[in-house]
Parts: sequence; structure tokens; C-alpha cells
Amino acid sequence: MNIVKYPNKSEWRQLLERPHRDASELRDTVKTVLDKIKNEGDAAVKEFELKFDKVELHSLAVSEQEMEEAEQLVSPELKDALVLAHSNIEKFHASQKFTGKKVETAPGVVCWQKSVAIEKVGLYIPGGTAPLFSTVLMLATPAKIAGCKEIVLCTPPNREGKVNPAILMAAKVAGVSKIFKAGGVQAIGAMAYGTESVPKVSKIFGPGNQFVMAAKQQVSLHEVAIDMPAGPSEVAVVADANANPVFIAADLLSQAEHGADSQVILITTSEEMASKVSAEVDRQLALIPRMELAEKSLQYSKLIIVKDIEEAVDITNEYAPEHLILSVDDYMSFAERVVNAGSVFLGKYSCESAGDYASGTNHTLPTSGYAKAYSGVNLDSFCRKITFQELSKEGVCSIGKAVELMAAAEMLDAHKNAMTVRLNEVQNS
Repeated sequence: MNIVKYPNKSEWRQLLERPHRDASELRDTVKTVLDKIKNEGDAAVKEFELKFDKVELHSLAVSEQEMEEAEQLVSPELKDALVLAHSNIEKFHASQKFTGKKVETAPGVVCWQKSVAIEKVGLYIPGGTAPLFSTVLMLATPAKIAGCKEIVLCTPPNREGKVNPAILMAAKVAGVSKIFKAGGVQAIGAMAYGTESVPKVSKIFGPGNQFVMAAKQQVSLHEVAIDMPAGPSEVAVVADANANPVFIAADLLSQAEHGADSQVILITTSEEMASKVSAEVDRQLALIPRMELAEKSLQYSKLIIVKDIEEAVDITNEYAPEHLILSVDDYMSFAERVVNAGSVFLGKYSCESAGDYASGTNHTLPTSGYAKAYSGVNLDSFCRKITFQELSKEGVCSIGKAVELMAAAEMLDAHKNAMTVRLNEVQNS
């Protein structure tokens, strides 16, 4: 890993830059796939499944028989783990339920909000080099709690046309029944436009590579909403001289193994800690099965040595990491000053893997610096807030004159008149 010592603030932006592909190449490739799916539906999805996933599909839908087969292939221990994780995710997200409150903003003027579930949502579950069945729980569980009427799940099949059995088992645990075999850009297009098999949805959720991110952004311009413009996974670890280098190296590698375009960063106040972590990363790297992917990711990764905790706070907020692990003695004080992060893990025992799977928080989070403006997926992500207002005669008298004056000042006379006719009736009655 690259060790960077005491960088000047003017160097931070370049130092913290994420790995990225040529945007024009991404945009053109994605547009070609999306346009074909929009025009040709299922046939195009199957064509791209053959091209990209190397599988010839006769049907996109996962059958009941396939669901039953998958259940037999998942070990009882993994089923129990899925049930435990689902329970914790459900508890945490159920606690986020919105309760509307009526507010009298002026005499006779009452306003309130109601939370309404998005009726049709689409969930994208990456397969590829790692079948993320945990993401099924993270997305489907709050969708069910919110009350979404239709939950559509798309995930890539293997070369035999089968979906990973753990993904199907997680879908069963979380209560998803509409599952389709489609990966990458073609899955996003199918849910955005609708095909003969795949229903059109109103909002698409789920992580993915840069092609998936580009596809989500393109369809969000005209067709559907998306959860966030998220891309490759990343983690930043902040460590002081008392941190555990074995733990830190394990945390860095847990993200590096996601893919070649993932990024991991250590920010530390200790040169000795940076050296220990670098050596420990090399030692542990040789032991993990996904060593080649992790090695490529580590090319973009850095061990940054800063002068003090104050600077560590500042550079962390500038980076705005998807995952932030605070392996420092006074982590609560540090945490209070974190303003840009997707999800924060406090203390040396709070590994990011806990949040990925079973602590209860959601692991679908903003990456690529979007944590400066976006939240991770939560219960509200699956809802809309509708506002209501009720004016009585008293309410018309309370705010009527102000409405008239403001409408007139904006030269919107019809707006003014809508209030004037009511004021005239109330005053003459």
C-alpha cells in the first residue's frame, strides 16, 4: 500500500480521488444497452444475458421449483444466520416509522404530513464475483415494513441459468416473491422501462459496479427514481497509536476484496501504526481466496499519516467515506464531529462486516463522496411524504391578506383571486 506522510491540505483533493473509468465510455455503452431493452423488452434482456453473463435463458422469472431447490441447498446454519440478520434489520428499520403530527400554523390553518409507501420498487442484487444475498435483506426488509405493494428483485444467474441459492433463500426470508434473472445494466433497464416479464417500478435500489451506477443515473433522468448514485465500495479507517493493526488490516482487506475498483484508506496519527498495518495487510493478503482482486484494489489505496486527530477529522470529512471505522481511544468525541459518512463503526470491536450483515443497520450506502449529500438506505427511502392543509373560515382570515399581497407581488393575479373570492365570501357571510 502507498504510504503518504503529512500531506498539505492543498493536496487532499487529489490524494483522496477515487478510481474511475472513462465516463464517456461508460455512458455510451450503457445507453446502447438501455435503448435496446426499452425497445425490445425480454428479447434484449436475454440477448445481453448471453453476451455479458454467458447464459442462454428461456425464461427470466425464477420459478417456484427453483425456490424450493434453493432452500434444500442452503445449510441450516446459514438459514439461521439469515433469520437472525433479518430480525435485527427489521427491528432497526421498524424503529424508523414516521408518525405524522398536525400543526396549527395560524388560527384556522392546520398542516400535516402522511407517509405513504412507494407502490412498486425494484431491487438490484449483484451476483458476479460475490453473490450479495445480504443485500436482499437490506433492501427487501424495509420495503416490506414500509408497505410497498410490489417488490421486484433482479439478480444475475450463473452460466447454468441458476440464481445463487442463498439469494433466493434470503428473498424468501424477507418475503420477496417476484424474482428475475437479469444482471447489470440490463436489469436496471428492465425495471426502469418494464418488459413482458419484468414489471416497471417507480424506484430502483441496490449497489453495483460503475456500469450499474451509470445505468441508474441515466434512467433516473426520465423514468424512475433511484436510491442514490452509489458505486464501488470503500472504507476509511482512522487509527491512533493504540489501535490494533491486525484488526485494521482485516478491515481494509474486507473492502478491498469487493473488486478491483474498490478503495481502502487508513488515516493515522502514528507512523509506526502505518508501518505495522502495511506489513499486516501483506501478511493477510496472502491468506485470502480473493487475493488477486484485493491486490488490484490496493493499488488505489493509501495509508495517510496526519499530524493530529484534528487533521484526521478534517481529512475524513473531506473524503466522505461510505464506511468509516474509528479505531481511536476517544471514538465518541471523534464521532460527534463526523459530518460526512455513510455508516460509522465505533471502536476496535465494531468491524464493518457487522454492519454488512447482521447488526441491523443498512449496508446500502453512498459512495464516491456522495455521503456529503445523500443518506444510506433507510425506511424513508421506500416512502413518500404527502402534505395536507385544511383552512377554515378563520384560516382564510388569518392568512388571506398575506397570500393576496404575495401573489400580487409575483404578478400572479389568478393566484391572488383564488384567495380573494374566499375572503369576500367569508367577510360577507
